Amino acid sequence: MLIAISKGWRILATGFCFSLFGIGALCLTFIICPIMTFSARDAREREHRVQRIIQRTFIAFCLTMKYTGAINFRISGADILKKDRRCLILANHPSLIDYVLIASQLPQCDCLVKAAIWRNPFMKGIVKAAGYIPNNDPDDLLARCSDRLDQGNVLLVFPEGTRTTPGEKQKLQRGASQIAVRTQTDIRIIHITVTPSFLTKERKWYQVPDIRPFFHVEVKGKISASEFSGSDAAEPTEARRLNRRLATELFPTPINSKHRYSTKEGHCEHTT
Repeated sequence: MLIAISKGWRILATGFCFSLFGIGALCLTFIICPIMTFSARDAREREHRVQRIIQRTFIAFCLTMKYTGAINFRISGADILKKDRRCLILANHPSLIDYVLIASQLPQCDCLVKAAIWRNPFMKGIVKAAGYIPNNDPDDLLARCSDRLDQGNVLLVFPEGTRTTPGEKQKLQRGASQIAVRTQTDIRIIHITVTPSFLTKERKWYQVPDIRPFFHVEVKGKISASEFSGSDAAEPTEARRLNRRLATELFPTPINSKHRYSTKEGHCEHTT
């Protein structure tokens, strides 16, 4: 009985949060972003202003999801992440709100955005004002990424290209590795776990698990550009090698570890 009541409440809380998210997106698209466009001195200032607004909006959204009981989350190493400059941030992608959780910690964060979002009338204005990079033009993609990184920006990329399918072997696209190799950029690794799985590609938002999901965003080590540059190997070969390295970093195999999930507290503990 208690589980049914808890699930029912979390369905309502999740619906409320995503409705709030939609209203916020409309406000950003039709009010805030146009004001930023007309008041900023140049495109770079406008993009940074919009990205700071997105960060604050995402903080509010994440806290709303937490305090309404829809989810719980912990972000480990956020202070380290905020110090990164001219860096690729690569993360696994188990849920719908991975980008939201990461971007909530970054006042400046460029992002590769799939073409579908650029066609969405409610989101196009936001991603355009924020200066996000569409991934629908491979010939122009590298130049855009290189330009942003040369400005000292951080660029968030999900190498899988789409959300992970639970139970299936994860497969990385080579785009992120190619960007890193060709621009000679350091890579910051972020690993996200969701226990139990929630907001996956296969399930609707209202298909909530029996217990409150816990999101752990863990900022891990950095792969220096010097580790995949300087050899005589061709760029495609270096990109393939880096991709294999990224697969082990983004999807580590637990060794002698145990996970404890507390249904009472709504969080996961990890012990080694």
